[in-house]
Amino acid sequence: MKLEIVTPTGPIFSGEVKSVTFPGAEGEFGVLPEHASLVSLLEAGVIDIEKTDGTKESIVIDSGYVKVDEEKTLVVVEGAVPIIGESESEIAKAISEAKELLEKAGNSDMAIASVEAKVEAAAKTRF
Repeated sequence: MKLEIVTPTGPIFSGEVKSVTFPGAEGEFGVLPEHASLVSLLEAGVIDIEKTDGTKESIVIDSGYVKVDEEKTLVVVEGAVPIIGESESEIAKAISEAKELLEKAGNSDMAIASVEAKVEAAAKTRF
């Protein structure tokens, strides 16, 4: 399944994926290839991506929407920060940028703490 994540400043992710989990307005939900069509609002949170090669990637978003059809999933968000890097310091910088994004989004402290915990747990599995 093709996944595209775009912001007003340009694309953040584009590629083939096995599965993806979104922070929907009604709660988290997953999408697999050939998923039924849907459109959903997204809240601030983490998009978890499993690529076709089995690697995983996390992208923190502030808000937006997702449009799913059987062949392609398109995500349009106001802001996004990929939690990627080749070293622990690069991951730490990405986490710091993600925290700033969430604080600017004006979400409750509880929501920010929940996302921070999820991002930091995902980053620890990489090193």
